[in-house]
Amino acid sequence: MSNITIESYCVGEVQTNCYLAVNNTTREVLIVDPGDQARMLYQQICEKNYKPAAILLTHGHFDHAGAAEELARLCQVKIYAHEAEKETLENPRGNVSTMIGRRDVYHADVYVKDEEVLKLAGFSIRVFHTPGHTPGGCCYYIPMEDVLFSGDTLFCQSVGRTDFPGGSMSQLVRAIREKLMVLPERTCVYPGHMDTTTIEQERQWNPYL
Repeated sequence: MSNITIESYCVGEVQTNCYLAVNNTTREVLIVDPGDQARMLYQQICEKNYKPAAILLTHGHFDHAGAAEELARLCQVKIYAHEAEKETLENPRGNVSTMIGRRDVYHADVYVKDEEVLKLAGFSIRVFHTPGHTPGGCCYYIPMEDVLFSGDTLFCQSVGRTDFPGGSMSQLVRAIREKLMVLPERTCVYPGHMDTTTIEQERQWNPYL
């Protein structure tokens, strides 16, 4: 029986999926990619009596990282991102906030490494470095729950854009094939935009792979 409940909230100007991954036993919650509406997300957490454990960023673009620092302050938790994403977070051109007329600078509190295992909210979470959309893009995999948060690396029958600063289609496809397509077929994929999918479906139907 699964010990995780995942709630999805579509936030911001480009309809980004923010996820609340709740440990059903402890009521601890992981917040994945809070791109916007920090106060709304905080209200949801408070109303449902969740216990915030951490904020996980799949990458540093404004639509995924924009509300992280405000929400971290409200929840009194740390922000995690891959170590290769520091420059993207801190550079307005890299985090593409310039696209919406701003020059935002973001930060993380903890910079993680490829294949690092995080112990958060009662879960063991593997970090996969999946560059290509951004240099430090990553995915978070919870093996015991067959759950993958793929950010803008892997979508339902698509992959992330590679025309932003630091993007590379060859790197992205290689990372997906080597890191994600080897996961169990039943793994449920929660992407940064659009619908959920599974590894099995992407093996069969994704035209980029």
